Amino acid sequence: MQGFNPFEETPLPIEKILMDWNMMYPKPYNKNTVDPYTKTRIILMNGTEFEAQWFSRNFSRHCEDNDIRRELALVRRSEQQQQKRISCLKPKDETILEHTIGYEQLAVDLTAVLALDEPDCNVRNALNFALLEDFDHLYRYSNLLNLEYGEYPEKLVGGYTEIMPARPTISEHRHPCDSIFKYINNETAEMRTKLHVNIITAAEQQTMNYYMNVAPFYCKSDVGRRLYQEIGMIEEEHVSQYESLKDTRVTWLEDLLMHEYTECYLYYSCMMTECDNRIKNIWEECLVQEIAHLHKAKELLEKYEGKEWQEVIPCGTFPEVLKLGPNIEYIRDIIATTTGNTQKCEDVVAIFDLPPNADFYQYQNIVNGDVNSVASHRIIDQHIRSMGRDYRYELGPNPLISLRNRMMDNTNLARNPKATPMSSTVAGKTSDCRRRPMPMPPMQRSMRQGDREGRR
Repeated sequence: MQGFNPFEETPLPIEKILMDWNMMYPKPYNKNTVDPYTKTRIILMNGTEFEAQWFSRNFSRHCEDNDIRRELALVRRSEQQQQKRISCLKPKDETILEHTIGYEQLAVDLTAVLALDEPDCNVRNALNFALLEDFDHLYRYSNLLNLEYGEYPEKLVGGYTEIMPARPTISEHRHPCDSIFKYINNETAEMRTKLHVNIITAAEQQTMNYYMNVAPFYCKSDVGRRLYQEIGMIEEEHVSQYESLKDTRVTWLEDLLMHEYTECYLYYSCMMTECDNRIKNIWEECLVQEIAHLHKAKELLEKYEGKEWQEVIPCGTFPEVLKLGPNIEYIRDIIATTTGNTQKCEDVVAIFDLPPNADFYQYQNIVNGDVNSVASHRIIDQHIRSMGRDYRYELGPNPLISLRNRMMDNTNLARNPKATPMSSTVAGKTSDCRRRPMPMPPMQRSMRQGDREGRR
């Protein structure tokens, strides 16, 4: 199926792809045997379907033509069924916190994969910038899971993704005005860029929604509830950053077509890379459904705006499929060279480049005035006091010397210029547009899992 073009497929009528209750309630995966990337694909597509129906609802709320609204309602009902089906692949015995580890592994490896393939400098900067923050979130949640449940999160990530600190979560709290990037130009941007922006916006929005809803339901401890609350606020920043990359000048129907095309691309990618045959069949069925949605969007664009789909998507043939996998070497490189960065207005800058009266410091003084009340710091501090050191799964020393001390949480890196190594920033530049090498081939599983006790 090389060179797959969903516009060349014959779609089924949408009424023919609606599902009954049995089809909408699939057998969940086994949390003890599921491949980590099967789980992250499920999280990704659940978030993608949420974005699709949420966009449709906003479109409907801003549309005065009831004929269009009825067509949107028909597609949206099918999208809702898909979302219900995918979300129920999560088993009942998987806890909120175990599921959270999957969310953060997805955020880390998806962002890295997109950054490695991203040709637009501005978009790549945005991806690399948030990558380190999600990586640090994985570390914080992992310490919570290890401390309160006695579980070892490296088993959940399959040894494919390291667990160690990066830009400390306490340093990620920025003024709202510093969470916007320049938007892309859809007329000149490559299709990869437009897909990447849509994909990462949906994925981060799903994470934000999950944390903002489950925080009150985390019942193990108060610090756990506070951790979800805190990291949920960072995810709000990430969604603001990523959605600001979208070209604001496209019409609602053009955007609808791009949403459906993105879904088709993702389901095709899932189908082509899935290792679980039962789940693969679900991705294939969802692709058939999405092709019907795409052709409906194409018809609406032609009918109401007089535009051909090629005016929005010049070539319908998919780029190379999105494949989730380990990105250990790439992430280590980003940690080593950009952890000391922050954001100022639309630019990624070194913490040294901020004036003393910068909005960043004012906001930090408001939310983080009492460091000991910051949950992301407290959970590491509690783990150290209880276990003697923090929890990590790392294949070697942290790329930054200042993050190697396992008996003290660093709350100053990227927050205090005097405590931030010059080498960990893009000092003197407003962005980091260097092309980085592709990551080294993944280490053998036996190497990843060896000597774990010594690393904990």
